[in-house]
Amino acid sequence: MKRRVLIKHLKKNRCKFLREGKKHTIYFNPKLRKVSTIPRHTEISDKLARKICKDLGVPPL
Repeated sequence: MKRRVLIKHLKKNRCKFLREGKKHTIYFNPKLRKVSTIPRHTEISDKLARKICKDLGVPPL
């Protein structure tokens, strides 16, 4: 899955950009107060994308 598709899905589910790390982007779900990191690769495995969605409490893609 493309990274930009995952980020678009997270933003649609009201997750907010928190900050940039050296190799990751950190997103925050203000409603559930959960945080997850997204690696800065153009392709992200489907398994990792499901884990990120689960960590943030949003439905999987």
